[in-house]
Amino acid sequence: MSLGLAACAGSAPAGDDSAGGTIGGKTLTIYSSLPLQGADRARSQAIVNGEKLALVERGGKVGGFTVKYVSLDDSTASAGMWDPGATLTNARKAVLDQTTIAYLGELDSLASAISIPLLNEAGILQVSPGSPYAGLTTSDGAEKGEPDKYYPTGRRTFGRVVPSDGAQVAAQAAYQRQEGCTRLHVLNDKEVEGKGLALGVAGAARAVGIAIAREDAFDPAASSFRDVGERVAASGADCVFAAMSSQQDAVRLWGALHAAAPTAKLFGSDRIAGPAFASGLGASEQAVTFLTEPTLGPGHYASMEREMLRRYERRFGEPAPPDAARGYEAMSVVLDAIERAGARASVRQEVVDAFFATRSRNSVLGRYSIDADGDMALGHYGGYVVRRGELALSRVLGAAAEG
Repeated sequence: MSLGLAACAGSAPAGDDSAGGTIGGKTLTIYSSLPLQGADRARSQAIVNGEKLALVERGGKVGGFTVKYVSLDDSTASAGMWDPGATLTNARKAVLDQTTIAYLGELDSLASAISIPLLNEAGILQVSPGSPYAGLTTSDGAEKGEPDKYYPTGRRTFGRVVPSDGAQVAAQAAYQRQEGCTRLHVLNDKEVEGKGLALGVAGAARAVGIAIAREDAFDPAASSFRDVGERVAASGADCVFAAMSSQQDAVRLWGALHAAAPTAKLFGSDRIAGPAFASGLGASEQAVTFLTEPTLGPGHYASMEREMLRRYERRFGEPAPPDAARGYEAMSVVLDAIERAGARASVRQEVVDAFFATRSRNSVLGRYSIDADGDMALGHYGGYVVRRGELALSRVLGAAAEG
């Protein structure tokens, strides 16, 4: 599915479904919409747990308001991933609920392209723990009409607690250079999101002195990736970057690439940096895999962040995956916006305005601000490897690595 098609599906008129700008009563509802089935199930569950933890630690209340939390699934068993119909249903459910004050989702940028227009028409704050595609918030590297086509009211209501792809491409280029790449083969899955990320990485790699051996596209639904591997081998590249969003398809692609070019280092983005991908790789493929992901491990956070991860483990009986911090912060920044809106927190626009006024926030993800587009400025990215079927932080890329 292209991002354009997703946007068309999401821009169906809300009509009278819009709940209006002011919520009656003292109960505010926050919805979460994430793929709870398929390859992204584990990372989504970690995000949901992080969201729950943040709300529980506030006692389920902010000021004089009780905050209700509803977790929705935007995936289907048949698709094994997020589904356009399920995403549309979730957004409409939030819009129809007259107590909705915020919506935490989606994880995938294509899914957010569906839900943003509906929630925007209803004036509901939307904060994503993922969805880094730049075209959702800025025109830099975006398709025609982006991002304005996602905001029918002309006002911004969407933000995210992950850096946009602009930050990730710089981190990728730095990681590739540090790993000794000299010739890079750049692949994309033919989707608007994948093509944009691949284009950005190619440009960033050139800027740091890495030659581009070839820029190439492939069909992620193909029954075999043997021909893709053969093209990579023929290009003479010592490194490969693949822009794609499916962890399951990435496992198949990695196998084909490694079989054809066994010495090439294989780089991927946060789209595939999840448990399903890491556990699906063979030992030899793991040894040549390098991924970028904005969240870091416990040893690289300040005491406040490490304590949150300890509380997560005590509550849920397992170590906190990196994605848990995204969920915790998505909920926390929304609760903070509600608190700063004060007695007028029942007015949706007041909460939206408070979120966009976030400045120098000290969070579990580090210190950041939200700009007028809804993007966060975060000075680090994690460079990950895969060891024994699990993601392991190898280095910190960016400002956080300094000093």
